[in-house]
Amino acid sequence: MTKKRIKKNVEVIVSRSNQDYGRLVANISSLLEHARRTTARTINSILTATYWEIGRRIVEFEQGGSIRAEYGERVLIRLADDLTLTYGRGFSSRNLRQMRAFFLGWEIWQTPSAKLEARAKCRTLSGESGLEIVQPPSGQSGVIHIAFPLSWSHYVRLLSVENHQARAFYESETIRGGWSVRQLDRQIGTQFYERTTHSKRQDLMLARGQQAKPEDMVSLEDEIRDPYLLEFLNLKDEYSENDLEEAIIRHLEWFLLELGTGFTFVARQKRIRIGDEWYRIDLLLFHRKLKCLVIIDLKIGKFTHADAGQMNLYLNYVREHLMEQGESEPVGLILCSAKNDAVVHYAMGGIKAKVFASHYLTNLPNEETLRLEIVKTQRLLETRFKEDKSHA
Repeated sequence: MTKKRIKKNVEVIVSRSNQDYGRLVANISSLLEHARRTTARTINSILTATYWEIGRRIVEFEQGGSIRAEYGERVLIRLADDLTLTYGRGFSSRNLRQMRAFFLGWEIWQTPSAKLEARAKCRTLSGESGLEIVQPPSGQSGVIHIAFPLSWSHYVRLLSVENHQARAFYESETIRGGWSVRQLDRQIGTQFYERTTHSKRQDLMLARGQQAKPEDMVSLEDEIRDPYLLEFLNLKDEYSENDLEEAIIRHLEWFLLELGTGFTFVARQKRIRIGDEWYRIDLLLFHRKLKCLVIIDLKIGKFTHADAGQMNLYLNYVREHLMEQGESEPVGLILCSAKNDAVVHYAMGGIKAKVFASHYLTNLPNEETLRLEIVKTQRLLETRFKEDKSHA
């Protein structure tokens, strides 16, 4: 056998080996992704059943004692404090009210095959044949979790739908089509129920409604890091999905702390909840001389009015929930890192313009200084990322 033929045979063997190895990697990756999604969904269903059970116990306690509404509210606040002390986040009085509303809004049904199903209460369902309302024994959340096919995030969004028929419709379509929370939110926001009920071609509307859009997709990372799931497990949630954004905010944190202008670190990627929406404050610092919190929000892209609106939302939240007695009004700092450029914008919130100019701006870093630092940092990081990628 000639050397040329031997070399060709070796190349064929190596090629086949590489193909087999590629299939092995693909199969294991698929297995791991499926296992992680299944784990997240299983925990989420147990979480949901547990919250339904907590809601039931709250309702039974209130009804058993025939307590007045004002006393019931005090009980919720006390219960929230006690549970938070022991189990961490996720048990505010607002959350407990949602659990109570969840129990009052959903019933457990049993099918002829003895399968349990959770359904939103709706008058049109009360006479449905073949189904029976059951009340599982108190404390059986570990068993009835199979009755809840959706995540707690889904049910929280459904709770905001006041029309019971619409709520039952959205729940049914979400289960039927496997809608993500984002798709459910989009359909509710565009009044899909109202448009469908008034349509002459409801079948066509329903078919179109099942079609997901690219923005409806939820990644495995998002599914695992569902904020409600992290709260339930009392896990921290401090991460950034964008490596460049994370690197810039970390460098800026170091830069501000090293300026010698009185900044101290408070939190990074701080998760806050406003209504039923979750947000992250990229960086939260405290200015010792001004005695105020400084909210820093970084955006990759051009500055928009939406950025200013979101910062005002943060300022209102910090003023109400994070400010300590004796502190000055918080100030916002919006950083927009566009390609080869940056915009730095201070947000005053409730501070008067004259006070901000005479007191705050004389102690805070100059906007141009920060802008140049961001541009320099962005260029250095992009160069480093490109080098790392070429060496990978």
